[in-house]
Amino acid sequence: MNILDDLKLQYKLGGIAMRVIYWNVACFAISLVFFYQYSGGGFAYPDWLALSSDPNVFMFKPWTFLTYAFFHSSFFHLLFNMMVLNFASNLFLTFFTQKQYLGLYILGAVFSGVVFSLSFYFLDMPGIIVGASAAIMAILVAVTAYQPLMGVRLLLIGNVKLWHITAVILVLDLMQFRLENTGGHISHLAGALFGFIFIKLLQNGTDLSIIVSRTLDFFTNLFKKSPKTPFTKVHKNYQKPTEKMTSRIVTKDKTQQQIDEILDKISQSGYDCLTKEEKEFLFKAGK
Repeated sequence: MNILDDLKLQYKLGGIAMRVIYWNVACFAISLVFFYQYSGGGFAYPDWLALSSDPNVFMFKPWTFLTYAFFHSSFFHLLFNMMVLNFASNLFLTFFTQKQYLGLYILGAVFSGVVFSLSFYFLDMPGIIVGASAAIMAILVAVTAYQPLMGVRLLLIGNVKLWHITAVILVLDLMQFRLENTGGHISHLAGALFGFIFIKLLQNGTDLSIIVSRTLDFFTNLFKKSPKTPFTKVHKNYQKPTEKMTSRIVTKDKTQQQIDEILDKISQSGYDCLTKEEKEFLFKAGK
């Protein structure tokens, strides 16, 4: 098996978490071909992929509230996000379903994108964002809110509680809020808030991921061809059924089966272990 076949197998058997990682990596590879400015050393994402804070842009390109969450600004941006996503995904899928995982990823990205756009609009700060960080924070905070005391073993550190890891990431976001990448930190905190809301609603019986599941099912069924039922010719058999013969065969089989069971019982425990009914049945069958 070559590397390509191995990747295909991992994509097929790895579940939704592995597929989301593959989608992010594939989008980054595509962006290297079409949107990377090799002369300037950076990406120039168009406004129909990146999320803009300009209402004149995002109101006419609403899909950017989701597409931005699959593109990244650098290789290390992608690498760090995918490492955290893989870590959070394994924990989340320990307790919840793959549909809930995908629903939280998508809804967390959309919610965080809305918060970013509105925040920058009211602050009069034009800008665009890309990255899966907000959706990842939603997944991480959701599982942390559900199992905050879960023990996690980290390399070079040892055993820590899950809430310790999440708290450190959130504190770092708050500390860098006014220094750089303000839009990114706003979306991270919004994703964390949505993850917390999602899990609390789920614990109270409201599963927001159903919105995504039903939407995807609708479009899947919309483009899915309904299988045509082939014409089947039915032949009727007018021969009279041999009811008496069938009845005798069944009765004989059941009688023989009961005899065999009684004989097995005798061979194991002796004749005296039989009940009165079994002795009478065996006597009548032997006539």
